[in-house]
Amino acid sequence: MPGEMSPTGKRSGPGSSPELRASHADRDRVVEVLRIAAGDGLLTAEELDERLEAALSARTLNDLIPLTADLPPVSATAGVAGVQVKDVVRIEQVHSGAVERTGRWVVPRRLELAVTFCDVTLDFSDAVITQDTLRIDVAMTGKTLTLITPPGVVVDTDGLQLVHSRIKDRRGAADAAAPVVLLVELVGQKVYGPVVVRRPRRTLGQWLQRRPAGA
Repeated sequence: MPGEMSPTGKRSGPGSSPELRASHADRDRVVEVLRIAAGDGLLTAEELDERLEAALSARTLNDLIPLTADLPPVSATAGVAGVQVKDVVRIEQVHSGAVERTGRWVVPRRLELAVTFCDVTLDFSDAVITQDTLRIDVAMTGKTLTLITPPGVVVDTDGLQLVHSRIKDRRGAADAAAPVVLLVELVGQKVYGPVVVRRPRRTLGQWLQRRPAGA
């Protein structure tokens, strides 16, 4: 007899029990599936609101199953199928708009930042990570370099020379205790403007449940 559908739309094994209590992580996974489905046009705004409310108030896995049963499963590389990881990505920008890498972007093996007076934001919250180390060669003058790091993403700034600049690490002790998924090595030189390392903003589910981001 085929297994039941899991909260992410995948079939579970015969040993699973949908009557088990839903955890915060179970609810968050469903919220993420719903958010992506709405972004892909699979759900209307009204449907999204209704399902989010049901997901956040769900008590068992059985309550969560119907919310994603008609949606395709979300894989770790959703939205980047067929994209190969690049060895080197170089970003050159002078006196123009902000540089941002957010959402489900593919993390290269090495990133070169040659940026003058442009804010740079690298958000690893939903990034597709396929290796354990990312080297960022920094040649940046002015403005702010911001790295948004969920638990498991560690930033090493020992190889970065600061000139009229400083590092603002706004993460907590819980972040340092998480198993390392990615080591980000900053090397090169940052002249003027800070380097900010912070955790992601809380999701809607985390905010309603009064939980920190990444918990």
